[in-house]
Amino acid sequence: MLQNPPDNRHDTVLPLPLEVAAAAVAVDAACSGNPGPMEYQGIDLTTGQRIFHFGPVWGTNNIGEFLAIVHALALCWQQGLHHKIIYSDSYNAILWVKKRQCKTKLERNAQTEQLFQIIARAEQWLRTHDYKNPIMKWETSKWGEVPADFGRK
Repeated sequence: MLQNPPDNRHDTVLPLPLEVAAAAVAVDAACSGNPGPMEYQGIDLTTGQRIFHFGPVWGTNNIGEFLAIVHALALCWQQGLHHKIIYSDSYNAILWVKKRQCKTKLERNAQTEQLFQIIARAEQWLRTHDYKNPIMKWETSKWGEVPADFGRK
């Protein structure tokens, strides 16, 4: 994943557009089917390194996108990085995080119970932490795939 730094930037090893902040985390989820095996990850935009990964578990892409944002927020909180930007390409997940509730329609059953426990923990974290990190929409049509993309399309 590491590349030579772009000629026009000295704050990242990734070929990011100038309007994208490098002092940021990009998140994304992937799901094989919907529902299906789901996973998510976060990438540090300065170094290009994966900083977290979760899954696969049975779920949906929207749930993965939601949990990825919350995971990035919690990690930034732990590290005292309260102004680091979080980029996500999921409008739904960004709204869910702002409302502090995962609005999934996924059926809760024995196969999904573990995931619902994780969702409840994420929602509780959002209710009890007054995070300051900006959550920005990754503009795929202008910037290409989010750097955290799993590349399976």
